Amino acid sequence: MSAEPAARDRRLTPATGRAAHVSLQGQVEAAVWTEGEQARIGWPLVDLSTAPQGMRDRQLLMGEAVTVIDRQQDLAFVMAAKDGYCGWIAAAALAPDRAVTHRVSAPATHLYRAPNLKTRDHAALSFGARLAIVDDHAEGRFAETAEGFFVPRAHLAPVDETEADPVAVAEHFLGTPYLWGGNSRAGIDCSGLVQAALLACGIPCPGDSDQQREAVGRLLPPQGPWQAGDLFFWPGHVAMAVDPLRLIHANGFRCAVTHEGIETCTARIEAQGEGPLLCARRP
Repeated sequence: MSAEPAARDRRLTPATGRAAHVSLQGQVEAAVWTEGEQARIGWPLVDLSTAPQGMRDRQLLMGEAVTVIDRQQDLAFVMAAKDGYCGWIAAAALAPDRAVTHRVSAPATHLYRAPNLKTRDHAALSFGARLAIVDDHAEGRFAETAEGFFVPRAHLAPVDETEADPVAVAEHFLGTPYLWGGNSRAGIDCSGLVQAALLACGIPCPGDSDQQREAVGRLLPPQGPWQAGDLFFWPGHVAMAVDPLRLIHANGFRCAVTHEGIETCTARIEAQGEGPLLCARRP
């Protein structure tokens, strides 16, 4: 008796039922096969949803690369380049696939209509947003984007320059409100925080905590000892060690990104009936 094939993870399957990426030929059924259209996110932030009218799974930031697999009215089904996550976004959020040169390295910044801090701002951007800079105004305080907006040079880093410390990146988000599926300084969840910290340091990282538990780093002994950057996994939750005694996480208990004692956090989560610590991993 042959085993039933494992169900495909919809989050990592670039197919809508009508259209599918050519890499899935022979694996799924589709009326249309496509290599996809390369694009970038042109909005400061856009929700990536489970279905055309579904709930938010994750979010994408300005300048992130996507492959467009299908379109339906004012929506587009895309696959994110950073982690392969698939879902529906507003089609109006798509922009041409222009090469990006810089990333936002500050916790947050603004796009301005002129190189002047007193000018009305055009949009708020989060850490990790990608920009095409055409003039960095090396003698001034602003860099100019390909779209003709201006951003403080102090808030930018070359897109290929990585951060050194995931914990320091995670601490950029301290105080950020908790948002299910959030990926920005405006609102973030536990796995979004970990992904932002690791990707900024050049460490591959999936989008959701169950995926991270399977893919990131190596398994640690159940009792440690812990060091900065270690990841702790509970059912549906992930946190990062700041030092041997404390962690940082986006959590619904405080509705924000906060520090918490490792032992205190573990006991609280279990007392709330949300399960024991499943494992710890070191990226």
